[in-house]
Amino acid sequence: MNFREQAFSFPCQGSHLFAILSMPENPSSRGLLIVVGGPQYRVGSHRQFVLLARHLAATGVSVLRFDYRGMGDSDGEARTFENIGDDLRCAIDQFFDKIPSLDEVVIWGLCDAASAALFYAPQDRRVTGLVLLNPWVRTEQGAAQTYLKHYYIERLFAAEFWKKILKGHFNYSDAMKSLMKIVLKALGEKKKNTGTKTPIADDHCHLPPLPERMLDGLRRFRGKLFLIISGRDLTSAEFLDVVKRSTEWQILLTSSLAGRFDLPEANHTFSSHEWRDQVAVRTAEWIRSW
Repeated sequence: MNFREQAFSFPCQGSHLFAILSMPENPSSRGLLIVVGGPQYRVGSHRQFVLLARHLAATGVSVLRFDYRGMGDSDGEARTFENIGDDLRCAIDQFFDKIPSLDEVVIWGLCDAASAALFYAPQDRRVTGLVLLNPWVRTEQGAAQTYLKHYYIERLFAAEFWKKILKGHFNYSDAMKSLMKIVLKALGEKKKNTGTKTPIADDHCHLPPLPERMLDGLRRFRGKLFLIISGRDLTSAEFLDVVKRSTEWQILLTSSLAGRFDLPEANHTFSSHEWRDQVAVRTAEWIRSW
């Protein structure tokens, strides 16, 4: 299907946000909002957001991708994924204004954008679906446990590691210091953080750990959910470890409303042509499946 793209800006809390809308000739009633995660902007790593939007638009799905305040070309102070609720609401308002035939929206988010989507979705009835890729559930203790389990153990079986030791190029002192720091964190010897990768406002300091807040968002969300998980990514590994330790997470993620697609060899950002295309195809198929 033919489509066109339109660049525009829109207001949000006194700032101007910049966006790109991919519009099919005959748009479906369900659109996709791509939320930026981490320190990037609406193009995405390896142009993933551009290519994803165009792939879906060619199938009849309207797609909006934008820079929230403080990111990319948009005005405003830099903020974290925990503080973009107003940005998401303003973007969805604009989406509905630009596409009159729109009835509902699916939010697509990678890493901490997935976390932001879970925080926001229960508040907005227009959001009927979520596509969450390698969700960010970071705590200091959880990250350390994941690092021990998925990095150190894997290194023990890596030929390169043993070659380094045999050649005398291994620094035992530094390695032990690093390992002990990780072990102490894994045992909870240091204060857990709230899961935020960058400094945030003081009013977030006393919130429950990030996995608990994300579980609460999932518990309250009444729409459909599609998980896409990379097999070679510590962020996704930490998320899966959280799920394994929680019966409630497991129940919610295996309900009739939830689906999942795994790419065992993919890295965090799905950087290869093959992985990126599989993500786009699976996203499009899932959106059309209900």
